[in-house]
Amino acid sequence: MAEFEFIDWLAAELTAKHPPNRVLTIGLGDDTALLPPAPHGTLLAADMIMDGVHFDLKKSGPQLAGRKALAVNLSDIAAMAGTPTNVTVCLALPRIGGEQLAKEIMRGMLPLAEQFGVAIAGGDTNSWNGPLVISVTITGTPHEHGSVQRGGAKVGDWICVTGDLGGSITAKHLNFIPRIDEAKTLHRQFGLTSMLDLSDGLGSDLRHILRASGVGATINKATIPISAAAMDKAKQSGKTALDHALSDGEDFELCFTLPPAAGAALIQAQPFGPSLGVHKIGEIMQATGLYWEDGTPVTATGYIHQMK
Repeated sequence: MAEFEFIDWLAAELTAKHPPNRVLTIGLGDDTALLPPAPHGTLLAADMIMDGVHFDLKKSGPQLAGRKALAVNLSDIAAMAGTPTNVTVCLALPRIGGEQLAKEIMRGMLPLAEQFGVAIAGGDTNSWNGPLVISVTITGTPHEHGSVQRGGAKVGDWICVTGDLGGSITAKHLNFIPRIDEAKTLHRQFGLTSMLDLSDGLGSDLRHILRASGVGATINKATIPISAAAMDKAKQSGKTALDHALSDGEDFELCFTLPPAAGAALIQAQPFGPSLGVHKIGEIMQATGLYWEDGTPVTATGYIHQMK
């Protein structure tokens, strides 16, 4: 199948089965897409995932790989409390079997795109002698109360997370639900001061908020929510379940800060019910650094991308 035949196939799939909720002025098939005006600005993010690094194609299959490629970008929009609108998808395909692989990748993406009202605006395909690479660029609209950045945490703010942490490699990293709706609700009802999504592990990602905000924090071992998968991993790894919750990465839950009064109201309200808990794990302080409640430094760092 030639590239333009794939574009024709995808356009037919979108028209027949997954009509976008947002109409592009110019959509798939031209040299560029044309997006409608954005009066309050446009959120823009990109993520690339690779076979052998972010997924194992032989184990996961192409549909889950495609789903993950879109989901990690949706999670970036969630981190800003925004609403996703459009994506472009670029595929570097192995030379053998690329046609069917490309179709299955898109079949994995399309239901998630439909779920969150995202239009497939375009992209590119190419073939090479390397492994599968999927690169997605996403746009979104800001929250009506403004985008939640990493650099807004204030001294005294509570630090909270959604969900349970650790052990994502067992399954969650491929089929997690981006917290788009939850992030918008949290900001609208409780006025968040900073936020990000937990892609590299709490021990690493929380430090991004602290660095951007010029503050420090204390966190409480007893209140960090640990997943059952992390507990299972601890039985075999020689690490504690808490280590896994801090360092495993790819939880794609939300970590955010908010004023104490709003935090207390949030913890009491638990707006997402028993299926998704919200947990206070610490507080922002003036002195820089990340510490346990007894004053000892937190040494866990999470996943760090090395560039050599």
